[in-house]
Amino acid sequence: MLYQDLANRLQGLIGDEVYPSGTALPGVRRLSQQHQVSVSTAVNACRELERRGLLEARPRSGYFVRPQTLKRKPPRVRTVSKSPKPVTGQGRVLQLIQSANNPDIVNLGTAIPDPDFLPVHTIEKAYRKVWREQRRRCVNYEFPPGAPELRTQIARHLASLQCDVSPEQVLITNSCQESVAIALKQITRPGDVVVLESPIYYGLLQVVEALGLKALEIPTDPEQGVSLGALELALEKWPVAACVMVPNFSNPLGVCLSDERKQALLKLLYQYKVPLVEDDIYGELPHCGPRPRPIKSWDTKGLVYYCSSSSKTLAAGLRVGWLVPGNNIERAEYLQFINTVCVNTPAQLAMAHILEKSRYERMMRQSRAEHAVSVARMLERVTQLFPDETRVSRPTGGFVLWLELPGHINTTALIEPALAQGISFAPGSLFSGTGKFNNCLRLNCAVKWDARVERALVNLARLVGA
Repeated sequence: MLYQDLANRLQGLIGDEVYPSGTALPGVRRLSQQHQVSVSTAVNACRELERRGLLEARPRSGYFVRPQTLKRKPPRVRTVSKSPKPVTGQGRVLQLIQSANNPDIVNLGTAIPDPDFLPVHTIEKAYRKVWREQRRRCVNYEFPPGAPELRTQIARHLASLQCDVSPEQVLITNSCQESVAIALKQITRPGDVVVLESPIYYGLLQVVEALGLKALEIPTDPEQGVSLGALELALEKWPVAACVMVPNFSNPLGVCLSDERKQALLKLLYQYKVPLVEDDIYGELPHCGPRPRPIKSWDTKGLVYYCSSSSKTLAAGLRVGWLVPGNNIERAEYLQFINTVCVNTPAQLAMAHILEKSRYERMMRQSRAEHAVSVARMLERVTQLFPDETRVSRPTGGFVLWLELPGHINTTALIEPALAQGISFAPGSLFSGTGKFNNCLRLNCAVKWDARVERALVNLARLVGA
């Protein structure tokens, strides 16, 4: 909606300190003239920013930028292994995942949005419609490459992101993680070297481990993204078979590569003829501003294997992902078939209906605003509760926070006492193939904020020595 677009623009200006903390915003009439919107749109935008905790209304004085909590320093860039290593230690992930389904546990560990952040009613209506109108099809297999209407909708959505993709190039999968696995199966063999960001989402490390690949971790800056210089050195030195990256709001750092860095990354991979497996699962969730382009949108050689899913935007339970598998769709279809036969048919049809009929972009605007609020709120409480030496990421999208605690703290050792107090978090060692980041942890911000969450944060801060 227009007021949310204006609110996002103003939030960006506040973040850039065009409007510093404590200063007054221009009056709503002035804002309406500057941004060429109606006065009512300007008023609603200011109210939205007040809801997000960025503005405060002062009687007869207008809207002022709220003093923000003192910023913490960002996490440090870590040195990583200078040679490829097998991935180990990912078995602990199952304990973390299982805790997400325990109602007695406050889920700060898994990156699963609470149902309050998802369009549950819209999904319910879509399921009712497809079962009512296509029940015979719903009880049958929808073999790879997947439902034609869903592949068409995804291709249209990618076209809006400047990706030149036809429906025939889209393969429906069960998840973004399965898409990554299929892509890597296409382009690697056991023992091959794969370069990864560090830290990186543990699910991608699990795929690398399961395929018997060696991981070469590239240091990643929490504000600029992956080090292109370190990546170039790795490409020069090692026979790299593939590169796996999350360029838009990487998990766990939440950093988004600039368009210039995305193009430089692609140019570098073209030079060494190394395929890129692009995980764009968080791309729909910028906190302000437009949805960033995928690297796939600049790909002219079919070297980018584009992966995404609906798990962070519509519902994890849909189990619908997609893959644009370079130049070999037939091989990808076969790998998907032997892996899981097919994807749930009603889920595919329901998602196609949502993308076509349910004002998807409007839902995403609302979701983005809610996630921006949730991250800001979590950041504020972490800053207030955790030790002064704690460094905290400043994500520009998604809904997770990465904390670097004082060096003597081992977050892996805190898992059991935290679970005993009804708290789950993701220890930093899971985000490295060789167990680095022992004094770090990741928090899920997409939680329904209540007294239980508040108590969980207080107790977790006590555990880490606040």
